[in-house]
Amino acid sequence: MTIRVLVPDEQGVAALAGIDGIDTVHYDRAAPLPGDAEVLVPSFLATTDPAHYVEQLPSLRLIQLQTTGAENWIGRIPEHVLLSTARGAHGGSTAEWALGALIAVYRELIGFEYVRKARDWSLRRATDTLQDKRVLVLGAGDLGNRMKRRVEASDATCTLVGTRARDGVHGIDEVPDLLGSHDAVVLMVPLTDATTGLVDAEFLARMPDGAVLVNAARGKVVHTDALLAELTSGRLRAALDVTDPEPLPADHPLWSAPGLLLTPHVAGSVHDYLRRAYAVVAEEVARFAAGEEPRNLVHGAY
Repeated sequence: MTIRVLVPDEQGVAALAGIDGIDTVHYDRAAPLPGDAEVLVPSFLATTDPAHYVEQLPSLRLIQLQTTGAENWIGRIPEHVLLSTARGAHGGSTAEWALGALIAVYRELIGFEYVRKARDWSLRRATDTLQDKRVLVLGAGDLGNRMKRRVEASDATCTLVGTRARDGVHGIDEVPDLLGSHDAVVLMVPLTDATTGLVDAEFLARMPDGAVLVNAARGKVVHTDALLAELTSGRLRAALDVTDPEPLPADHPLWSAPGLLLTPHVAGSVHDYLRRAYAVVAEEVARFAAGEEPRNLVHGAY
């Protein structure tokens, strides 16, 4: 029996070529979808309402994402439809961004760009360093573990936090007691009901003076007004790749907030990101076509 798989581009067709038991079709979102398709691969960072697909695909059994984040799909698809992510595809790129952001903040690389523009060598100065810092990483999956390796390679220490305590990982309930003893907090959690607004005024108040908050998760994990208050006071610093709201309006105060490094949701956007995504997609689809359960299934609110 052949399973029809819908992919959003020709790169997907090529990536899934050679998998036994599937018929890969390049679909156009603006055109009617083939109703007999059983697997859907949405485009990267797809924002289309899931109902658009569900209504046209009565035979749908699996939605295979190209991203790790699944918040746009959870609770918005039928219970019998499996949902699988591309966990493992973008963790290295995102961890690289987070490490680079920490180094840029501590070594004041943005500030030295202004020195270059001023052409004034006398503005040279000593800076802080990531070395010997204590970094708390919220998220103990693929992304968090990749971040831990990079932090430790920079001669800093790293503490991982997961949803529950286990060997080498602290539970999320321990975070209030951990915040005061860490110099930086890196957010690498999925957006769920439990993580929405997790970083609020109380959370930030527990961070020590001069600490750095890095958000490589989703904007809604952080209470924007609470963070703005801390940045404006100069007590905390931050590096954000995601914001709430997003996209960030041109007149939003975050653009001019002091002590902030801001990028427009590009942590995972590197050359060849689709090749990495489709490598995971191909593995998951192949498992499904062989009658096996995909490894990256989302369970409940994950």
